[in-house]
Amino acid sequence: MNDPVNPNYRSKRAAEKSVEEYVDGILSGDRTTLSQAITLIESSNSERREMGQKILEKCLPKTGNSIRIGITGVPGVGKSTFIEAMGQHIIEKGHKLAVLTIDPSSSRSKGSILGDKTRMQNLSTDDRAFIRPSPTSGTLGGVAQKTRETMLLCEAAGYDTIFIETVGVGQSETTVHSMVDFFLLLMLAGAGDELQGIKRGIMEMADLIAINKAEGENIRAAKKAKLEYENALSLFPPSPSGWKPKVLTCSALQESGIEEIWNEIQNYLELTSENGFFEERRKEQAAYWMYETINRELKQKFYSKPGIKEKLANVEKDVQTGKLSSYKAAKDLLNFFEK
Repeated sequence: MNDPVNPNYRSKRAAEKSVEEYVDGILSGDRTTLSQAITLIESSNSERREMGQKILEKCLPKTGNSIRIGITGVPGVGKSTFIEAMGQHIIEKGHKLAVLTIDPSSSRSKGSILGDKTRMQNLSTDDRAFIRPSPTSGTLGGVAQKTRETMLLCEAAGYDTIFIETVGVGQSETTVHSMVDFFLLLMLAGAGDELQGIKRGIMEMADLIAINKAEGENIRAAKKAKLEYENALSLFPPSPSGWKPKVLTCSALQESGIEEIWNEIQNYLELTSENGFFEERRKEQAAYWMYETINRELKQKFYSKPGIKEKLANVEKDVQTGKLSSYKAAKDLLNFFEK
C-alpha cells in the first residue's frame, strides 16, 4: 500500500483533544473547536458520538441564553438573501449569529450548504456569524436531533441568536417549530394563489409572515398578498402564546422591512417572557426531545439486533398474504427483540 499524500494525516486524527479541551475551546468562542465538536456530535462512529455527548453535557450550563428563530418558506422565496440581510442587521446591533439548516432531503441528494455560503458571502466571512449545514445522512428525526445539539453547542460558544432554516418543505417545518422560540414564514406575492401554495398547518405555526421581494413593480402585489394573509390569519384560533401573528412586507435584496421584522421579533419575546409562555415552551421542548431521542434509540436498537432483518422479511410475507395479523406480527417481533 502506498503512503498517503500527507504522511502526518493519521497521526493528526489520532491526536484528538480531550473532552475538557473541547469544552474550554467552545466556551472561549473558538470557532475551530466548535466545528470539531459539532463533527463529533454528527459522527456515525459510536465512540466519537459518545465523546460529543460528553462535551455537550459539560456545556449545558452555558446554553439557553439565545433567541432561537426558525425560518422557512416556499422554494424561490429568497431565504438565503433574507438570512444574509437579517443576519447582517443583527450582528451590526452587537449580536453573534449562528445559522443552522435542517435538510431532510440531504440523505438522498448529498446536499450541502456550500451553495448557501456562496450566497451569504458577507455572513460566511464575518467572525460574528457561524454557518453550519445539517448532516448529509440520516432520517429527518436524526438530522433534527443533531441540529438541536449543534444549536446548544453554538449557544455555549456565545452565539446569542440562532437561525434554524428548513431547506425542504413539509414535515421539517413541524420539527423546526419544536426547537425554536419564534417561527418566521417567508412568502412570495404574485406567484399564483398564495393561500393554496402553503399548508394551513404551517401558517398556523407562524408567529410572523414576511412577504419577500416587495420591490419595484411587485410592491402592489405584495400589499395585496399582505391583506389576504391577514384575513386568513384572522380565521385561526388564538395562539396559546397570547401573540397575534403579524404579516409584513420586505425586500431582502434592498434590505427594506428588515428592521420592522426584527422589532416584531423583539416584541414577541418581550410579551412571551412577561406572560411566562417563553420559559414554559422551552421546558416542553426539552422534554419533547428527550422522548424523541428515546424513540429513535429504541428503533435503532430494534432494527440493528442480529437476526431481526431476516425474521422481519419472513413475517412481512405472512402479513401480506393474510397468514398473520399486523398486531400479532408486531408482538412476535418485539418478543424476539426482547429475548
